[in-house]
Amino acid sequence: MATANTAPASRNAPSLAVLRSEARLFLREPGSLFWILVFPTVLMTILGLIPSFREHDDALGGRRVIDLYVPVAVLLAMIMAGLQAMPPVLTGYRERGILRRMSTTPVRPSALLGAQIALHGGAALGSTLLVMAVARIAFGVQLPGQPFGYLLGLLLAVACVLALGALVCAISRTTKISAAIGSVVFFVMMFTAGVWVPVQAMPDTLRRIVQVTPFGAASQVLDRAATGAWPSWAYLGVVALWTAVAAVAAIRTFRWE
Repeated sequence: MATANTAPASRNAPSLAVLRSEARLFLREPGSLFWILVFPTVLMTILGLIPSFREHDDALGGRRVIDLYVPVAVLLAMIMAGLQAMPPVLTGYRERGILRRMSTTPVRPSALLGAQIALHGGAALGSTLLVMAVARIAFGVQLPGQPFGYLLGLLLAVACVLALGALVCAISRTTKISAAIGSVVFFVMMFTAGVWVPVQAMPDTLRRIVQVTPFGAASQVLDRAATGAWPSWAYLGVVALWTAVAAVAAIRTFRWE
């Protein structure tokens, strides 16, 4: 009986050791921690200090610009984690032959991949909590009126950005290529998430186009949940579809060496 109980733990021990090791390395990267955990909150705070952004606007349905930027800051943290921070790390491991060498040990390369996904996903969710806390305390932004819809949107958005990041890594042979592709996708996703102009304030034609992109749809999901309404299943479906397509493409094209 003792052997049966300890068998699963022994099988998971190498993966947990990899996770602990990668966590220590991740915490030693102040640049990544800043851009994922701190920068979205700093950006939102700067915008919140603009007096006009704290005034209710009839054109926005009586809401304030700062209210619209909270979901944007949340998505920005995810984009930073999945498209800027994670792909160069994984591509670097593969480029240096670390994944190939791991394949000859009891620790599978997938453990390293899983650890990176868990760490960057966790950092993005941690940044979400920080953004929402500062927005609530400093600027009186209401907490999501539909918390379950908001949580569903968050989890889908995190899964989507990590799948996209894994796809960038899969199609990039070197860290330079990974950085180049990641930067292009990064700026496109920043625009569609509403970093420069909130999706709700975009012209009608542009907004319709943006809403079929993963983060344009995610922005709408979080915004609707923040106002207390259940997110549109159409927007949830868009995010889920992008997640599935990116994940399948990443799995089929990813190579350990």
